[in-house]
Amino acid sequence: MSNSPMITDRALVDKIISGDMQAFKLLIKQNERLVAHMVSRLVDNPEDREELCQDVFLKVYQKLSGFNFQSKLSTWIATIAYRHSVNYLKKKKIPIEGDIEQEEFQSRTHFVVHENPENLFSNKDLKDFMVQMVDKLPVQYKTVVTLFHLEGMKLPEIEQVTELPVNTIKSHLFRARKLLKEKLKLYLVKEELL
Repeated sequence: MSNSPMITDRALVDKIISGDMQAFKLLIKQNERLVAHMVSRLVDNPEDREELCQDVFLKVYQKLSGFNFQSKLSTWIATIAYRHSVNYLKKKKIPIEGDIEQEEFQSRTHFVVHENPENLFSNKDLKDFMVQMVDKLPVQYKTVVTLFHLEGMKLPEIEQVTELPVNTIKSHLFRARKLLKEKLKLYLVKEELL
């Protein structure tokens, strides 16, 4: 634990509501990665992502007095980020639902990463490759994968954020993992041939 005193979510919210802008800056700092993950998993355009992230924190600030601590503050913020991004997609008429089959995923991810064989299995290369593959998944899949694996949320928290039933979330995770596993196998086979 660091030398600086930890501030509880409740104390942080109270300070922000009473007008402490430094506390709000701290809230942003603590949650900017989460919000960026949520927005980037749904929205492709980098300029729109940046604007949406700013809008999310503006909404958080505006609605903070109504936060009732029925969930973690981070879960509540992720919910706002998710819903704001979904509303953006609906407004732009960009589809957010839909399953994807193995063949379609393969066609979306047809590129081969050419690396030096000695660097082939480095953790960074593999991690970069997997991040690229997650980005190719359908919106709902990459959202639940991000929340579960990158943000460490539990299924009930993901249910709250996405308003998807737990069984649907489990199904999305299962299908996404299956697609990613198959793509990883192909990647490793192709890379061994280089």
